[in-house]
Amino acid sequence: MDLVLDAVCKRFGEGPGATLVLDRISLAMHTGQFLALLGSSGSGKSTLMRLVAGLERPTSGSLSLDGQPIRGPGSDRGMVFQRYSLFPWLTAAQNVAFGLELKGLSSDEIRERTGFYLEVVGLVDAARRLPRELSGGMQQRVAIARALAAEPRLLLLDEPFGALDLQIRESMQEFLHGLWRRTGLSVLLITHDIDEALLLAEQVHILAPRPGRIVQSLTVDLDKGDLRELRISAPFQTLRHAVADTLRQLHRDLA
Repeated sequence: MDLVLDAVCKRFGEGPGATLVLDRISLAMHTGQFLALLGSSGSGKSTLMRLVAGLERPTSGSLSLDGQPIRGPGSDRGMVFQRYSLFPWLTAAQNVAFGLELKGLSSDEIRERTGFYLEVVGLVDAARRLPRELSGGMQQRVAIARALAAEPRLLLLDEPFGALDLQIRESMQEFLHGLWRRTGLSVLLITHDIDEALLLAEQVHILAPRPGRIVQSLTVDLDKGDLRELRISAPFQTLRHAVADTLRQLHRDLA
C-alpha cells in the first residue's frame, strides 16, 4: 500500500474571494506505516483527510493509492471520525455488520467478520449492547471495528479520541498502538495533540495554519514498548518540547 500526495492544493470558493486551505502538500507512506499529521485549528487537517478519503477533490495536485488516482471513496480506505457515528438503534455487532451487508456479503461471512473484529477490539461481550449502553471509549472501539471489518488497506483516523476524557483517551491510544503492532495496519492519523502524535506515529508531519502546509517532518525514533513509561521518559519530553516550540513559533509568525 503506497499512498502518495503530490503538490496537493485545495481552495474553497471562486475568484478573488477563494480561500486557500491547503498549499502544496506532498508526502508518501507505505504498507504498515503509522503516520501522523499534527497541526492546530486552521491547518487543514480534516480537509486533507477528506481528500485522502475521496470525500473531496483537490483543486490541483494529485493523490494516489498504489498508483491509482483517488477520485472518490473506496473500500480500500476505512475512516474513523472524532464522533463515534454509530447508529443508535443498532447493537454493537449490527453496527459493525452494517457496511458488510451493504457490500452484499453472505450472512455467514458477515457473522464471521463481525465476531472476529469485535474480538480484535475486545468487545465480544458487548456485541448485543446498544451504543447508549457503552462508554465513549467502547463506542469508539466499535467504530474502529466497523472500519476494520471492511478490511481496508489504509485506516484513516480523524481526531478519533478528541471527544474522550484524558484517562480514556490515554487508554485508547494504548489500545490503538497495540492494534497497529498486532495487525500491521497502515494508519494515517490527524491530531492537534502533540503527545498523541509522538506516542503513536513513526513519522510526524507538522502543519502550519492558513494555509495548511507541511513545515517539518520528523521520524519518531523512540522505544514504544510501554507507552506509559515513554510518556515520562526524558527523550520523549525533549522531543515533545521541541515540537511544541515549533508550533508556538508558527502561531507567533501568524500574529
